[in-house]
Amino acid sequence: MPNRRRDIAVEVKIGVQHAPREIVLESEQSAEEVESAVAAALAGKAQLLSLVDEHGRKVLVPADRLAYVEIGEQSVRKVGFGAL
Repeated sequence: MPNRRRDIAVEVKIGVQHAPREIVLESEQSAEEVESAVAAALAGKAQLLSLVDEHGRKVLVPADRLAYVEIGEQSVRKVGFGAL
């Protein structure tokens, strides 16, 4: 597994069929890694979409229940205080 920078994150929104709310998480995985995992799940190569959030928790969604997946751009996390 490649070294991950803890200050880079990508926001992922997952819509699940028959669920009133979407799942929103920030992941240290790259946008390309997330897209590959989604593509594998939708192609039937995996029964579950498995992603890891910024705290190391796994999020598992059955592939046949995916309604949509929105992958945000990678961004640098802002730390500290600043003027708006």
